[in-house]
Amino acid sequence: MSEYRYIVADTPEPGIRRIALNRPEKRNALSNALRTELFDALRKADLDAEIGAIIIKGNGKCFSAGYDLSQAPGEPLPRHISPGEGIWPRHLVDGWFEIYDMATPVIAQVHGFCLAGGSELAAACDLVYCAEDAQIGYPPVRAMSPPDCAYHPWLMGMRHAMEMMLTGDSITGVEAVAYGYANRAFAADRLDDEVLAVARRVAKIPRDLQALNKRAVHRAMDIMGMRAAIRATTDVQALGFYQRSSRDYMKKLRDNVNQALNERDSKFQDYRTAEKSKKR
Repeated sequence: MSEYRYIVADTPEPGIRRIALNRPEKRNALSNALRTELFDALRKADLDAEIGAIIIKGNGKCFSAGYDLSQAPGEPLPRHISPGEGIWPRHLVDGWFEIYDMATPVIAQVHGFCLAGGSELAAACDLVYCAEDAQIGYPPVRAMSPPDCAYHPWLMGMRHAMEMMLTGDSITGVEAVAYGYANRAFAADRLDDEVLAVARRVAKIPRDLQALNKRAVHRAMDIMGMRAAIRATTDVQALGFYQRSSRDYMKKLRDNVNQALNERDSKFQDYRTAEKSKKR
């Protein structure tokens, strides 16, 4: 669909809408503009009576490496949010819960890096299928703040969540399934076909019943406090930026994004610094 610049939307089979994040040169970084287009495409698919399943994937080498840290500061947010402290995590959580509340089942197809905001996007989907060698993590906890959307304990339990929060390490697609973040993991070269096969089965069920099937699961999670807890932790995330170590890191980030990220991860020898060490 040519109306979009940062995503590509198509209908690979009747009843299935596929939305691809399309900034491969930026590792599909989630700029405000990209997320604006993504939500426009999601809303149109959710209103389309012929669509029974939506797939979100990433073009290029990865699903998404996270939010765009180098976008112009004045780029408009993709949605209105009441002003005040914590505006960034609050507007993000509102967006992820919009996906959560859509009537149409949404499926995340994850390969390569699925980091920070990318992992939040996938977590907001109803089903998650990964390449076995995908890398899913939240490295900003090492230098910036806790997550914008603290899905971790709800999907993975306290111990796995705590390990990810206290190390910032990534997990593979296989580990993501074992931890409860994802449904299944497949060899990377089978991922497209396997996700389409699941979407095909999901789309066979009438839309009005699927909306209720989704709601039945979500209501149970809401009663246990998932939605309230994730909204509450946006305040904790906002506090992170007042810590001295975060202020120091943010200054480095403003000066040179790539250098700041490399410095953050070089002591762990992972993420982009692992790629660089392999090339030497």
